[in-house]
Amino acid sequence: MSFLKRKQLVVIVGLLFPSAIMAQSQSELPLQPVKYKVESKWNAYLPQQNELNGYLGTYYINNLKKRLLQVDEKSLVEGYIHRPGKHPWIGEHIGKYLESAANTWKVTKDAALKTQMDNMVKTLISSQLPDGYLGTYLPENYWTSWDVWSHKYNLVGLLAYYRVTGDLQALTAAKNVGDLLCRVFGDSGNKRDIIKSGTHVGMAATSVIDPMVDLYTWTGDKKYLDFCNYIIRSYYQDRGPDIIETLLSKKQVDKVANGKAYEMLSNLVGILKLYRVTGEEKLFEASRIAFDDIVSRRLYITGTTSDHERFKEDHILQADTAAHMGEGCVTVTWIQFNMQLFAITGDLKYYNEIEKTVYNHLIGAENPETGCVSYYTPLIGAKPYSCNITCCLSSVPRGISLIPYLNYGKLNNKPAILMYESAIITDTISTSAHKEHSVTFSIQSRFPEKGQATIEVTTNGTISFPLQLRKPVWSNSFKVSVDGSVYTADAAGIVSVDRKWKRGDKIFVTFDIPVKIIQGGPSYPDYVAIKRGPQVLTIDASLNPAFNFEEKGKYFISPGLIAVKDKLPPEWIGKQAYAIRLFDNTSQSKPLILVPYADGGQTSGFASVWIPAVEKK
Repeated sequence: MSFLKRKQLVVIVGLLFPSAIMAQSQSELPLQPVKYKVESKWNAYLPQQNELNGYLGTYYINNLKKRLLQVDEKSLVEGYIHRPGKHPWIGEHIGKYLESAANTWKVTKDAALKTQMDNMVKTLISSQLPDGYLGTYLPENYWTSWDVWSHKYNLVGLLAYYRVTGDLQALTAAKNVGDLLCRVFGDSGNKRDIIKSGTHVGMAATSVIDPMVDLYTWTGDKKYLDFCNYIIRSYYQDRGPDIIETLLSKKQVDKVANGKAYEMLSNLVGILKLYRVTGEEKLFEASRIAFDDIVSRRLYITGTTSDHERFKEDHILQADTAAHMGEGCVTVTWIQFNMQLFAITGDLKYYNEIEKTVYNHLIGAENPETGCVSYYTPLIGAKPYSCNITCCLSSVPRGISLIPYLNYGKLNNKPAILMYESAIITDTISTSAHKEHSVTFSIQSRFPEKGQATIEVTTNGTISFPLQLRKPVWSNSFKVSVDGSVYTADAAGIVSVDRKWKRGDKIFVTFDIPVKIIQGGPSYPDYVAIKRGPQVLTIDASLNPAFNFEEKGKYFISPGLIAVKDKLPPEWIGKQAYAIRLFDNTSQSKPLILVPYADGGQTSGFASVWIPAVEKK
């Protein structure tokens, strides 16, 4: 994959915290007048160059070539050209596409993608009515069902496009939407009640708080901040979702409103952004409680949540196709939620959840061969890939577009390498002498196959600065060495190498990739799953045609794996395959071929993470 060189530019990405964006000039990137009150501990940092060449890079480029560039452009905008739209939430798709496209174009500078998104932005803006209305409904149905929701995603898409292009028409269209929402909704005068203007106890409509905080930080117009505070007040109405107080008192997400996971997490992303603007502690505390509850009771081993789109009772994690588990929209919003928490705290426990989700359920929801997407992505059964346009089929590409913003960033204002995939990263580094230098980190790695990476540092002289490297939470043995000096991780899981760097210095990183047997818990008491490093493995039926997935209570399993990628068919996308043996009571053994969950099911056949066996002691 090749990425065009960009001008020397330091950009703290507005994906999460647009008020922190910096640029050399207004012509290169728009600046924002509002700064967060709560200091960022981590910034999703887009350097001059971030070329992904490894495993995740393959999925990233496939998302560009096989999904974004192949999208049905007409379907994305037809609800605006010919109102009313064909279904109530058809208006959300163009905004979701624009966010994915803007994030991806900013990294790749792909000319075809730029032309495509330019055309769709132009069409969308041209459909905006004089009063700012940018929905797909007729006047008699304004502000019912999913109308506010669609305006939310138009704000998301327009602001993403503005962030990467500086096109003032996009910002003006977004402001027109924001102004209209401020005129229509409120708790004074004759304004509408936003709780009554959306589904799921109002959580669909109130999730507009997310881009409305961004609109405030982009413009500095206080009425948008006032609108966000109105949304917080609306939660407390008799018929409101009471998100914050319920979390503070009951400490369980399934007790909030109707438990709808996507809409609730969307609100929580906005609540965390509002916390960063206002410093109101209970906004953060409620969000932290939600994280703790989800991770401890409602998170699948592949890093997603939801059953029939809702948070279920404690530890109920049915994983087959009938459970409609792992809604793609929830998967992506869970990543965004953790990105906010990591940004606020710098605590790697939030980043660890991001890594788990990215390597498993996120990329596992998009077929690497076709670019088709799975709305619900089961752990047991065939992934129901589809190439049309629906809610989650528009969301999953948004999550994949975030990957280059996650492998490298600034942690406590110091450069940090967070993933060990092959990549070329060029950035402007401030040295201890407060001078700026261009530095390139060339990462050579076969991860996730092998637990080693070599990072070559290219500088324009001898310069001093600290470089941080994250110790993966799943690794037991992590070693960093430079010029014979060995560095170890601190209690937080960070290795800091602070030295004088010169051109050609090499960092050698080695770590184990342990294999772990995971018990099936209350939902699958007679089953186990196999995890290797961050990757959950799966049995793909096309690679194990003789295996009986229904045969329970017969087999024992031990954690030893043998790499057997030669067993993969030539057309298989991916290089990882592992053999493991099952033993019965007579010590007879049966071989199984396992592949990463993300790669499994790519032929649209049956696959299962849960194996009918118990651990051999």
